[in-house]
Amino acid sequence: MEKTTVLECRNIEKKYKSKSNGEDLQILRGVNLNVNRSELISIVGSSGSGKSTLLHILGGLDRPNSGDVFWHGNSIYNHKPEKLADLRNRHIGFVFQFHHLLPEFTALENVMMPALIGGTGHSKASERAADLLDRFGLKERLEHRPTELSGGEQQRVSMARALMNNPSIILADEPTGNLDEKNTESILELLFELRETEGVSVVLITHENDIARRCDTVYSLHHGVLG
Repeated sequence: MEKTTVLECRNIEKKYKSKSNGEDLQILRGVNLNVNRSELISIVGSSGSGKSTLLHILGGLDRPNSGDVFWHGNSIYNHKPEKLADLRNRHIGFVFQFHHLLPEFTALENVMMPALIGGTGHSKASERAADLLDRFGLKERLEHRPTELSGGEQQRVSMARALMNNPSIILADEPTGNLDEKNTESILELLFELRETEGVSVVLITHENDIARRCDTVYSLHHGVLG
């Protein structure tokens, strides 16, 4: 079966100015990456190697100094800011190590948020969010706020929120970094299930080689070079 490329980056270069001496710090050096439909990719590398920077660029949260990112063959940088924001909201699910849940809202409300932002009605969004949380084993936690949830439960809420708008791809930055073995396995099983049942592509940033080896393709990011 012919592979369908969902997301692609070409010749990505990223530099930051050093706060200490004002010199350029080269973070990414000519990075190229193709992500196909239903593919689960892991990117490993030491702390500070540029993994999170690359993920943010892939998701349109940051811009490179040079190079381009393509969504189904079209450059995301040709989009106006509001269209790029809409693309992120509708088609890309983000999962971070530190859940970024809104503390004043319940688990249900946190999961509903992407759909509400995208214009989905409250009733339909609530039903979809409740179904996702039930699927993630959180049926009894709908009205709990993040501070009332364990770390594993918060991460599952974050995963449910990432799936709210049926994204084509999930960009996950160390999603199991703060979890115990049981919760880590639960999150990984959900990612693999989504790939199998819904054709979702996953780019998984991790520093755990055991986790990386379970993915379809493993890349290493070292001194800004992806190999």
